[in-house]
Amino acid sequence: MDLQQAMQERRSIRGFKKDPVSRELLEEVIALANRAPSSMNTQPWHLHVLTGEPLEKVREGNSTRMLQGIPPVREISDHGAYAGVHRDRQVGIAKQLFAAMGIERDDKERRQDWVMRGFRQFDAPVSIVVCFDKSLDDNGTIAHFDLGAVTYGLVLAAWSKGLGSVINGQGIMQSPVVREHAQIPDDQVIMTCVALGWPDESFSANEVVSTRRPVEELARFVGFDD
Repeated sequence: MDLQQAMQERRSIRGFKKDPVSRELLEEVIALANRAPSSMNTQPWHLHVLTGEPLEKVREGNSTRMLQGIPPVREISDHGAYAGVHRDRQVGIAKQLFAAMGIERDDKERRQDWVMRGFRQFDAPVSIVVCFDKSLDDNGTIAHFDLGAVTYGLVLAAWSKGLGSVINGQGIMQSPVVREHAQIPDDQVIMTCVALGWPDESFSANEVVSTRRPVEELARFVGFDD
């Protein structure tokens, strides 16, 4: 698979087979993602790759705390409620996913189950917790930008190897649980996580492709000849 194919065909995968993913394959994926650019080549990222019992404990802890009504505890600022066009896009993808899964608007039980899937890391066999050096936390959002680059590298590299993934902010919304069971050092800040595994072709939502704006809507070209 070439780069253009990977970028055009990649989509978020939210349903996974139970088959394990080998450490060797994950190391290949991470080695590719590690070529991501960063500010002044600082490479501030740390990746904690969870599977098996530690991941199950994260799933259980996240789910229990959320069902108990414990407010989310994240180590980065929350984006808050979206509004305007950003809210429209958020609602748009939700409608696509619910339609694919046959979840009706008034089906509270299935809608709740869908939400809880995120806190369970979408039941993926692997979760990669993406962190950055705490020493850079006072330097604004540059490290956040760098982690966006390496995280996109992760999902593209995974796709090129036949693996599916979804960037999963829900998975770290109870960050104390994640920190404990992933044994993340105190000098790192938890940014997000990536649920990863072999796509389940029978899971309807995996066929959903989110829409994108056309180039003429998102880009301005200045100084070019007409």
